[in-house]
Amino acid sequence: MASSSDAIQLSPTRYRQAARLRGAAQRIAAPLLLGALILAPVLQTFLPGAVIVAVAAVGLVAFIAFVSLAMFPLAVELPSRDVRPPVRGRWRTLNSPATKVPSHGTNGYGQTYAFDLIHDPMGVDAEPRGFDRPEELPTFGQEILAVADGTVVSTGDRARDHRCRATMPALAYVYVEGFVRELFGVRFMLGNRVVLDLGDGVYCAYAHLQRGSVEVEPGQRVQAGDVIGRAGNSGNSTEPHLHFQLMDHPKPMYAAGVPFAMPSLARADRPAGIPEDGGHLDTAEALPEERARASVAAHVS
Repeated sequence: MASSSDAIQLSPTRYRQAARLRGAAQRIAAPLLLGALILAPVLQTFLPGAVIVAVAAVGLVAFIAFVSLAMFPLAVELPSRDVRPPVRGRWRTLNSPATKVPSHGTNGYGQTYAFDLIHDPMGVDAEPRGFDRPEELPTFGQEILAVADGTVVSTGDRARDHRCRATMPALAYVYVEGFVRELFGVRFMLGNRVVLDLGDGVYCAYAHLQRGSVEVEPGQRVQAGDVIGRAGNSGNSTEPHLHFQLMDHPKPMYAAGVPFAMPSLARADRPAGIPEDGGHLDTAEALPEERARASVAAHVS
């Protein structure tokens, strides 16, 4: 996994503590800061001005703490977890931890080692050109698979699949929209989602799934390769894709990212099996036994 040379070195314990503190700070920052500022004319009728200022100050400190812990590059020595690919076929990798860590430029929501995948079959145009409907892109509706045996912790299935944002004005809108989504929490950022408990304190999150496609429910036991949903364009997403990550907490708000490897896709130039940004993850390159399992699963389904 690539990391920044100016990253702050932390022990595993401190790394996890930083994630919990970041989540707590994020949880209280917006209500305190915005509440004190927006409701000040009303609150000053009941509370002394000094109290309102103090509340706003605490909110500001929490906001600074959250942003700092989310954006600063953190370096930590953690063992990676071996998993299977969450998809079938040929996919292009974006925001890959093989290129940089944190892969998305933030540690927020446990996505330090997350990556994004776009279905990119040969001979098919996989690029959005504007405000395309999500169903016009090949990623939309593709099956998403459990990467290991586990238990479903939580799901979300009601967020709408919005149009793509593939123009400059649209991207500017995305940044504003993303800020607003941050105020409302995880489900507005991740959209339709599934979180699995893989055991040993490791959890797996899938985000931006298609509305109504989630096929599992909390408490259900799943096996590696089971279909858990389909790729969509819900939540804070510019185009249909799968956002995938491992983390150490069932709630992304408080989670620290966990590195992972895909041994079935390992090769000389990428021993962890994870492509860099713009590279391709092709399950046809899987080890023979992995291909055999995928073939059986496809035949049965």
